[in-house]
Amino acid sequence: MKTSSLVKDITYSEGKPTIQRLLETPFSKEIRIVFKAGQIMKEHKAPAPIVVELFEGAIDFGVEGEVYHLKKGDLLTLDAKVPHDLKATEDSIVRLTLAKVDDIDRVFSVVK
Repeated sequence: MKTSSLVKDITYSEGKPTIQRLLETPFSKEIRIVFKAGQIMKEHKAPAPIVVELFEGAIDFGVEGEVYHLKKGDLLTLDAKVPHDLKATEDSIVRLTLAKVDDIDRVFSVVK
């Protein structure tokens, strides 16, 4: 068994979202992304399906030109290779579930 927390040791960075690996399981990687209001993740694609949970705050989640206004508690799934972007409209905490074949370094590269 492995444990982690979405609420411990949260750091809101001034320049860009803060990304932290929470857990790695035999089938997934659980990532926390912490946004200050106004921060973005530019358009990108994941090589495998993802699950996004908005744990706290509000995010505008863009998918192929359409914007979805996510609020605390919302979940979404996205198929592989679908272009998407994120903009925090409030300070926010996102839980991102990656497939095991995906690489967390790819997520870090989106906020550089």
